Amino acid sequence: MNRLILPLLLALATVLPAHAWGKTGHRVVGAVAQTYLSQTADSAVKDILGPEGITEASDWPDHMRSSPDDFWRSEANPYHYVTIPVGMTFAQVTPPPEGDAITALARFRAIAIDPSAPLEDRQLALRFIVHLVGDLHQPLHVGNGTDRGGNQFICTFFEEMTNLHEVWDELLINYQELSYTEWTAWLVQKITADQLAEWAKARPADWANESAAIRDTIYPDTQILSWDYAYRTRPILRQRLSQGGVRLAAYLNEMFETAAPAAE
Repeated sequence: MNRLILPLLLALATVLPAHAWGKTGHRVVGAVAQTYLSQTADSAVKDILGPEGITEASDWPDHMRSSPDDFWRSEANPYHYVTIPVGMTFAQVTPPPEGDAITALARFRAIAIDPSAPLEDRQLALRFIVHLVGDLHQPLHVGNGTDRGGNQFICTFFEEMTNLHEVWDELLINYQELSYTEWTAWLVQKITADQLAEWAKARPADWANESAAIRDTIYPDTQILSWDYAYRTRPILRQRLSQGGVRLAAYLNEMFETAAPAAE
């Protein structure tokens, strides 16, 4: 039966949109980051987002992809991923003219810290920043340019027909049967001071290069995935969620502290 179904799913995969981490994963990254925000960054986030906060904002750009507006249906789509072919680094890649996650991150950073920009624009920018840092830590959102970030790698996960991208977006996370608050509590209590210091040094291109290196190790030799694959990839999944949260906090801390006026 698989021989009949897999070709059909492969054709379907060419038109399915790609998301990252899913709602739970993005919320975990946002909630972990909230733990490590500086007072300056926390105050700035509240000034821009109000009671919404970065955890609630984290999956908003994926939600808005259903909007009929042209910005969400076409312009914003390339902002969710980066392409780095096997054997290359981000520095060796020319970003496409439509942009990618890293160029979009720089664009939205400039808007978020601009006090003269309309509040609505700053809100959109900050929501995207929170989301894109998470995207860059999902290994298959740094695609190799051949299979739409694993969307065309059709497989089963515990007998559920899917693709490798979806496995990493949601199924591996959902397999643990934890809420985003449980995920956050369990991850934060294991993050060491040394890890905080080391991870916070990395910049967006480093995050993408890490994801590309991980990506090349997570393509399985079989299309039937279950216990063994979940077991092997669990440490990677936990580390990328942890790193995403720590680095989002570090990015926001540096961004808003640099933009804050110097004390007289």
